[in-house]
Amino acid sequence: MKQDYHQLLKPELIKSVSGLALISRVIVDGYLSGLNHSISVGPGMEFSQFRSYEPGDDLRLLDWKMLARSGRYYIKQSEVETNIAVKFILDASMSMLHQEEGLSKMDYVRILIASLAYLSHHQGDAVGLFALNDQHLYNLYPKVQKQHYNRLLLELINIQNEGKWPEYSKESNNFHDRGQKELIFFITDLYEHHKELTSFIKKIKTPRNEVVVLHLMGKNELEFDYKGTVTFEDLETGMKLKIDTKTAKKKYLSSLEEMMKKTKDILLANGISYHLFRLDEHIGEALQVFLKKRNRLM
Repeated sequence: MKQDYHQLLKPELIKSVSGLALISRVIVDGYLSGLNHSISVGPGMEFSQFRSYEPGDDLRLLDWKMLARSGRYYIKQSEVETNIAVKFILDASMSMLHQEEGLSKMDYVRILIASLAYLSHHQGDAVGLFALNDQHLYNLYPKVQKQHYNRLLLELINIQNEGKWPEYSKESNNFHDRGQKELIFFITDLYEHHKELTSFIKKIKTPRNEVVVLHLMGKNELEFDYKGTVTFEDLETGMKLKIDTKTAKKKYLSSLEEMMKKTKDILLANGISYHLFRLDEHIGEALQVFLKKRNRLM
């Protein structure tokens, strides 16, 4: 990961609302500063009040008359009537606790969703969060207000990874609104036993929404960079398997490649986008995906 936010990836920051807010702001502002243009102003914005300028705000919203009168920078804050809801659906199973270099998939997910939600909020979108395993369902329906973003961060922190993804989930109808434009991010490691994840993802696709699967994998998982004899434990079932890594590597990588290709083909055939993200990659790549998919719904 790039050094602009890597030094902030500490447990005490990732697991606090103020810490997550700080990390997401650094990531998004750093990414946007590298673009040749500011993020677009959302549609349906009506002037409401002024507030002090903050780093990362769109300079086009600066009120120059207020600057001339007061000598201070103010932004024209707007009330947004959004036509887009951005929803994050999270696989909260035990396998998402897999760690590499001191960072678990769940840690990465918290940072990823916080950053995408921060960008969504500044675009004027309603943002919602859902997380599911076979023990619990977490749901926070989309809203626009700033305090809602802070509540989303709190929900992210409070999510407990337990069990596995439900084999037969009846919750898919609760995760989308067929009458509204929606951008849905499904975030998972795609660790499934009987195609339960793939089946669920297909059910949430509608003609009016964009569904994007963000597949999270660690470097060791993708490259099988292990030496000697290693005992692996399935985080969801507790099953342990002792293998010789040199003998198993070729078969493992071949099976992984086949699984990923098959899953990607199934999703694309159903009009669902698929993106692989590594735990050691910069989250700015996900922001780029977000902006492209959002523009398709405008």
